[in-house]
Amino acid sequence: MEKGKANIDYNNPVISITGLEKSFDDYEVLRGIDLDLYQGENLVVLGRSGTGKSVLIKIISGLLTPDKGEVTVLGHEVNNITDKELQELRIRMGFSFQNSALYDSMTVRKNLEFPLVRNRKGITRAEINRSVETVLDAVGLSQTINQMPAELSGGQRKRIGIARTLILNPEIMLYDEPTAGLDPITCIEINDLINEVQQRFHTSSIIITHDLTCAKSTGDRIAMLLDGQFQRVGSFEEVFNTNDGRVKPFFEYNFIQ
Repeated sequence: MEKGKANIDYNNPVISITGLEKSFDDYEVLRGIDLDLYQGENLVVLGRSGTGKSVLIKIISGLLTPDKGEVTVLGHEVNNITDKELQELRIRMGFSFQNSALYDSMTVRKNLEFPLVRNRKGITRAEINRSVETVLDAVGLSQTINQMPAELSGGQRKRIGIARTLILNPEIMLYDEPTAGLDPITCIEINDLINEVQQRFHTSSIIITHDLTCAKSTGDRIAMLLDGQFQRVGSFEEVFNTNDGRVKPFFEYNFIQ
């Protein structure tokens, strides 16, 4: 599926990152980065393994504390709010983990019900059933409702993981390597699903990947993380229209070899 034109509000950043720095011992992972995610946008953060992409997501969600800088999410400065406020903010963000993070002992239905029962006090059985059916339909897996995760393919588990994230109607989606470990056809299906989620649920998303096909298929804008900083930001063509020796091999490995 071709990437459709997104309805992006460039006057409304839902995430703002300013002067962000993070080191582990003497290793500088993030070296003063600045970036905005706008309402309705799919923003791809692209880079090689170990460049700090997942560290960035953990800082955005409050799982890691930066050494310097500010991260504002939906109007809240992440490292300057109470634990209760942080928990409420996390409910407004959806996390799609690389390993899908499903509970192996629960059916698909129970996996999807779990976040609703945990976070929506007083929700009725009818509301739960309706929400489960809606998100399963959105990811095209209504028939798996009574299956166990072990009975699903890798791509199906990835889809159910996304469905479980969507069930709380998040305003922001954070995808961590959404196509990792999947075959090429399933990668295309996941890329299409990310675009469908953007359109159907009106989400703003950060997509962490080193997969250029995923980046080109899903990103309204690409931010290339090199040497701890965003060195190139723009459309896919703008980012890769360069003779930068750090960027060209990345492109050639994905599309030429």
